[in-house]
Amino acid sequence: MAQKPSIPKGTRDFSPEEMVRRNYIFDTIRNVFQHYGYQNIETPAMENLSTLMGKYGEEGDRLLFKILNSGDFLKNITPGDVEAGNINKITFSISEKGLRYDLTVPFARYVVQHRNDIVFPFKRYQIQPVWRADRPQKGRYREFYQCDVDVIGSDSLLNEVELIRMIDDIFKKLKIEIVIKLNNRKVLTGIAEVIDAPDKLTDITTAIDKLDKIGIENVYEELRQRGLSEDNINMLEPIINLSGDNEKRLTCLKELVGGTASGSQGTNELQEIVDYLKKVEIKADVEIDQALARGLNYYTGAIIEVKAKDVNIGSVCGGGRYDDLTGIFGLPGVSGVGVSFGADRIYDVLEEMNLFPEHQKGTTEVMLANFGKKESEFALRVLEVLQNSGISAELYPDAAKMKKQMQYANRKGVHYVMLIGEEEMKAGHYTLKDMETGEQTKEVLSELIRLIQG
Repeated sequence: MAQKPSIPKGTRDFSPEEMVRRNYIFDTIRNVFQHYGYQNIETPAMENLSTLMGKYGEEGDRLLFKILNSGDFLKNITPGDVEAGNINKITFSISEKGLRYDLTVPFARYVVQHRNDIVFPFKRYQIQPVWRADRPQKGRYREFYQCDVDVIGSDSLLNEVELIRMIDDIFKKLKIEIVIKLNNRKVLTGIAEVIDAPDKLTDITTAIDKLDKIGIENVYEELRQRGLSEDNINMLEPIINLSGDNEKRLTCLKELVGGTASGSQGTNELQEIVDYLKKVEIKADVEIDQALARGLNYYTGAIIEVKAKDVNIGSVCGGGRYDDLTGIFGLPGVSGVGVSFGADRIYDVLEEMNLFPEHQKGTTEVMLANFGKKESEFALRVLEVLQNSGISAELYPDAAKMKKQMQYANRKGVHYVMLIGEEEMKAGHYTLKDMETGEQTKEVLSELIRLIQG
């Protein structure tokens, strides 16, 4: 008995109808990226494991998909390695490559590798799949697309402002109401210093990054497990629970962490971004969130996260500034900032809120019915004229019963069916049927083309 075909958990097939919708998202995002002057690049699906490991924190390293070496991948492993449980040695002995976890680290590698061929500041965008060995659930997949936009080679906070404007533009075009949350890694560093736990910065950010998922009490419990004392947690509590508008939060943060060098710089940078945003028109709500961490080790400045207002699905976009990332690959002192749009979560939001446009390009606009050999030969010339006019069109390949042809057009979502029988061939007036309304129009081809395009 043949095995029933399946795909790995956390991955999906996409039907033609779904691809039309996905391409609507990609095209909307891509058009905004290009409108702001960003250029497209692509990087390989797999990277050297040495490029990926250590860039995403402890949890990120565990979620990397590793690729086994070809051939006898166990040849360098001894029984002693297995007994000792030396996971790192075993991993690097049997695997030299991994699937990319995100697009930012490969981008940093690209910049260093091609630094003599690009112009700084380098503004790039990238729309490709990434892979994470996460537990699949609603809005979280093991294979998913990211739509990244970054600028590298500039320290100016105008770049953060531009990214926020792009976020606002994209979600306005998609008609999704959003909240853009802002924080700064230097503020988090200042918080760790103020509560006398500077060596616990990673533990603090990893734990509070889960605030929305597990709640405040579970965050406190995780902090205890990570070695923070009750005094540390008691000092942290009022900072995490700050409320009020942006100005009030900034004022409080300046009082609470402004006495540290990192905290002072972080709050000043947040203030500058907020002041810039007052000069432009932003439809989305922009909120300072001092608990926002995003849990990634490479952020050094601004942190950005975007959530849909009306759907509980986690972040739909996020990113930040990463001054030190290229230094890991041998190019120190180059600052970068970027954000990543989660196309799969955006799809789920649009679907749940019924926000996809009714008519989207990607399917056939006009199908020519097939009445037989003579008629189909004539229809081929009409088909060519339609396609040369920029209209997506097809000729049904078989002279099947008209009911079957119409069913095909209906199931495929074809807008119009053109009927060219013997009578139409003689008269030069063809019949165009609107499959939604059922209305039929009989006209010369040039008039029908105007109707279709209009």
